[in-house]
Amino acid sequence: MATTFRPQNVIAILNSDGKAHPKENSLIAVSVVLGAIAIISSIFNNLHLLSSWTGLFGIITAGYGQFISATTSERFVLILALGASAIGFFIGVAHGGLWGGL
Repeated sequence: MATTFRPQNVIAILNSDGKAHPKENSLIAVSVVLGAIAIISSIFNNLHLLSSWTGLFGIITAGYGQFISATTSERFVLILALGASAIGFFIGVAHGGLWGGL
């Protein structure tokens, strides 16, 4: 029997239960962006304020997203974003902290 191939986008993969989750998907997007900024900016010593603050907000956002997530794929992406945010946060704190080493 022939079946139709339908390419799925990222949102369809995250919403594996067939329902729309706009709040969860927006939290995932924000968490991924904050985690990426935190981990990339933690490479540079002079950007410790940016990496520590974005890492902290990424941890909070991804943590809240874990509480309200509905599918396993949403939780998987949130855990990756949480890990990236935490690594960026810890390296930013090691380089000077949230307040610039005061």
